[in-house]
Amino acid sequence: MRRNQLGIGLGGLMVGAIIFIVLAMFGMKLGPSYLEFFAIKKAVNAIAQEKRTASVVDIRKTWDARATIDDINSVKGADIEITKEGSELVISASYRKEVPLAGNLGVYIDFHAVSKE
Repeated sequence: MRRNQLGIGLGGLMVGAIIFIVLAMFGMKLGPSYLEFFAIKKAVNAIAQEKRTASVVDIRKTWDARATIDDINSVKGADIEITKEGSELVISASYRKEVPLAGNLGVYIDFHAVSKE
């Protein structure tokens, strides 16, 4: 018969639970910002592929329509940069997102989505 018990104690369980809760809180607060960034990146790439010969005004209108459908609120049509590199259309969007975590603690995240990478 074994004299020492094996396993995790109550203190270890509490520390593990606290770490898990803090990580889950960060994930739930930061997750929507990253989901929006990936939606912006997807929209930038799709518009760059679809509208290769369109004018700047048409591209901005397409962006506004797509942003409404995809629920993109951080970047407007006037905020995107449209350039040409050779014969390729390059669309980019840069923005900063502030995410409040708890009380007066928060995080600033700088995002930059480019159609050519």
